[in-house]
Amino acid sequence: MKKNLSKVLALTLAVSAAFVPAALAGAEEDKTITVAASPTPHAEILAEAAKLLEEEGWTLEVKEFDDYILPNEVVESEELDANYFQHIPYLDSFNEEKGTHLVNAGGIHYEPFGIYPGTKSALDELEDGDVIAVPNDTTNEARALLLLQDNGVITLKEGAGLTATVMDIEDNPKNVEILELEAAQVPRVVDEVAFAVMNGNYALNAGFSVAKDSIAFEASDSEAAKTYVNVIAVKQGNEESEKILALVDVLKSDEIQKFINDTYDGAVIPFEEAE
Repeated sequence: MKKNLSKVLALTLAVSAAFVPAALAGAEEDKTITVAASPTPHAEILAEAAKLLEEEGWTLEVKEFDDYILPNEVVESEELDANYFQHIPYLDSFNEEKGTHLVNAGGIHYEPFGIYPGTKSALDELEDGDVIAVPNDTTNEARALLLLQDNGVITLKEGAGLTATVMDIEDNPKNVEILELEAAQVPRVVDEVAFAVMNGNYALNAGFSVAKDSIAFEASDSEAAKTYVNVIAVKQGNEESEKILALVDVLKSDEIQKFINDTYDGAVIPFEEAE
């Protein structure tokens, strides 16, 4: 009897020991947060956040992307936990067009959209047929066109709003040509067009300062700041997970807000939730 009991205990201990490493590995894996991000400013902000997360026992791994499609695809497939590169209108548009199930887990910052000089240095220098480059994705093209309208370059049809395209241009007194390009390509044609209207992160990545280089940009207290806040996006159902809550909490911390304000000269502005 004693011999049989000893065998049972030995077997139990052996089985328990076999599962300990796997359990520990699982626990260790759960303390890793993987995020897809645009290089500037998102990955830079995440690099700063990684230091704070490490103090809380988390490991943050960031994979950089130069486009607006793959970061959503890898989160939809749950290859990565989250992404940080986009604003809510783009997220909603992507879900509608691609049938994905991505949700906003927290607004982090806002990047003013700007008009940057190319071959011309002021909007009053525009001549008949001049070319202006804008992003071609649905939400960012509308944003660019609205900024051009606000600065007297074009007039859009009433109600065009956040879905505006070149087809919604009602008045174009200088007959400017709107050159629609993938967002990452816009900074690369600055020397070939009269003006370029750029997303904040691509302008930063190309070495432009919103405060110093742009001719005009969206006001920090405008409705655009609320509409185009850059968010942490996750697959639906994961927004309340421990790791995502930890990530968002650190990104909204006073330390990260100070880093953003000290680093980007007004080109990136921390987003504050309305009371």
